[in-house]
Amino acid sequence: MPRHVYQTGIIGNCSYLAHVNKNTNIDWLCWPRFDSTFIFGTMLDKVKGGEFSIRPTGDFQSEQYYLDNTNILITDVTLANGGGKYRITDFAPRFHEHQRYYKPLMLVRKIEAIEGSPRVTVKCRPMSDYGETELTVNRGSNHIQYLGGDERIRLTTNIPISYVFDEHAFVLNECKYLVLTYGEPLEAPLTSTMERFLSETTRYWRTWIKHSNIAGFYQPYVIRSALALKIHQYEDTGAIIAASTTSLPEFPGSTRNWDYRYCWLRDTYYVITSLNHIGHFEEMEKYFSYITDISFSDDERYQPLYGITGKKDLEEKIVPLEGYEGEMPVRIGNQASEHVQNDIYGQVLVSVLPLYTDHRFIFAERKDSDKWISYLLDKIEHTIDEKDAGIWEFRNMAHVHAYSNLFQWAGANAAEKMARTINNQPLVERAISLKERAAAHIESCYDPERKCYTAAAGGTYLDASTLQLIMMNYLDPSSQRAKDHLIALENELKTPKGLFYRYLHADDFGKPHTTFLICAFWYVEALACVGRLDDAIKEFENLLPYCNDLKLFSEDVDEADGSMWGNFPQAYSHVGLMNAAYRIAMKLDRPIFL
Repeated sequence: MPRHVYQTGIIGNCSYLAHVNKNTNIDWLCWPRFDSTFIFGTMLDKVKGGEFSIRPTGDFQSEQYYLDNTNILITDVTLANGGGKYRITDFAPRFHEHQRYYKPLMLVRKIEAIEGSPRVTVKCRPMSDYGETELTVNRGSNHIQYLGGDERIRLTTNIPISYVFDEHAFVLNECKYLVLTYGEPLEAPLTSTMERFLSETTRYWRTWIKHSNIAGFYQPYVIRSALALKIHQYEDTGAIIAASTTSLPEFPGSTRNWDYRYCWLRDTYYVITSLNHIGHFEEMEKYFSYITDISFSDDERYQPLYGITGKKDLEEKIVPLEGYEGEMPVRIGNQASEHVQNDIYGQVLVSVLPLYTDHRFIFAERKDSDKWISYLLDKIEHTIDEKDAGIWEFRNMAHVHAYSNLFQWAGANAAEKMARTINNQPLVERAISLKERAAAHIESCYDPERKCYTAAAGGTYLDASTLQLIMMNYLDPSSQRAKDHLIALENELKTPKGLFYRYLHADDFGKPHTTFLICAFWYVEALACVGRLDDAIKEFENLLPYCNDLKLFSEDVDEADGSMWGNFPQAYSHVGLMNAAYRIAMKLDRPIFL
C-alpha cells in the first residue's frame, strides 16, 4: 500500500480556514466561522460536500507550493499531451487598512495561463447544513448568488457568467478571477481590486515573518509551521483551535474520528509558547483576553475545551456523511467538553506567565491580577486530589495522572512568580503550598525498580506525556533521574523509525494503532534538555519526511508505512516542531541554517 498523504494545503486570514486540494477543488471551507457548517466539504462526502474546482477537460498533473513566506497557495496544473499549463493562486485577503486588519469572509481564486491555451471548467456548488441543503442558484449580470443558507453567498467573476452557471468549458486566454463572499458581496472593480488585495496580503505575511525571531535551525519548516499556526487563531475572540477539520480518522477503521475545531486550553498553552519563542506577543495578548472571559464565569471548574466564542455546550452529534475515504462516523461537537481534566488550570497560568515576567508587557495595567490568580489557585486547590480523564481524554478511565499533577505543580509555580511580581505575599504562600501537594502526587507515580514515572499513581503503564516532567523542569534535566526516566520511555514507546506512541495499553476504543506526532517532538525536546544534543538533531531530522509536500503535518503517523492520519494540519504537531527546533537552536553554540 502506498503511503497515505493528505493532498491539501490551507489558506486563511484568522477569520476562516480553507483546504485546497491538488486537484484544484476547495475540499473544506466552513463559514462564517471555524466551527460552522461547511460550505464545501468534499473531504467528508463526495456528493453532499459540494464542489469548487477549476479543472481541464482531460487528464492533468498538478503541484502545489506556497508563495514564499506567505499563506498564499499556488496550484500549477499541467494538461496531458501538451494541452497547456495554468496556475491557480488561492488566498484569503488579510492586511492593514484603516488602522485595523481587513480579513473578510472572502476566498479569492486567480487563474492565469502559463503555457498554451488550456481549456478549463469551473464548478461552484456550495452547500449548507453539513450537506443536507443544496443552495438555490440565482444568476446575476457579473455574479451568481447562492441562497438558502444563513447568509447569501456570492461568486463574482470576470469569466462569462454563462460558462460558470452552465459549467461549460472555456479557453483560458487572459487572467480570470473568482471571488466568493459570504454576506457582504464585493462591490469594487474586480481586476484592480484583487491585484491590490493579493499584493497587500503578500506584503502582510512577509512582514509578519520578517518580524519573527526564527533561528536558523531548519528555518523553512519553522516558518511554515508558524504561518500555519497563525491562521488557526480566530482573531475576533483570540481563541486558537486545535485543527480546522473534523472526523479525519486516527487510523482506518478506528472510529476515533473527532471534531477538533475548538479551543483546547491545553493545546493553546503549547501554541502560545511556540509563538512567544519567535517573538509574537499580539497573539498571546488576544488569547489572554479570551481566557479571562472564560475565567470569570461562575463555574466551579473549567471545561477542557470551549467554542471559539467561549461557548460551553459542544454536544457531540453524528451527521449522515460518508466520511473521509468512507471512514465513519462523522462527528460535530466534542463530548470531551464534559470531561474532568485537571491539568488545564495550570496550563492557563503557565500560558500567561510571560505577561507578568516579560517587561515588554505592562502588567501593572492589569487591575484584576490578584483576583484572577487567586481564582485559578482556588480551582487547583479544589481539584488537586481528584482523579481525572488525563491529557488523552479517556472516556471511561479516571486516575491520578502524573501529567495532570505536573501542570498543577507548574501552574502553582507560575502563580508564585506572578504573585511575587505583583507583591502579594499571601498568594505566594498559597502557591508554594499547592506546589508541594502536587509534587507529592507526582512522586506517587514513581517506580523505583524501573527508575521512571508511570502514567498514573498505582499503575504500571508508561506514557509519553511524562516527558514533560523533564521539559517543565520538574526533574532537573541534568539529573540521573531525568536521564533514567527518558531511557525508560524511549525503550518502551519509541519506534525503530523514531516515532513515538502516546501509550501502548488499551483505552476505551482498544489499543492505539498509530503514533502521535507531537510525542516524537517532545522526545526531541527531552533529548536536548538532558544534553543528548546529537541524538536530538538526528531524531528531529528523522521526523521531517512525515509532512506532505507543503511541509504540513498531520496529528498521527502510521509506523508501518509513514502514512498521515488524524486531523490535518494539526496545531499540536506544528507546535511540537517549533518548540523542538527552538530547544535545539538554543543549545547550539554556533549559527546554523538548514
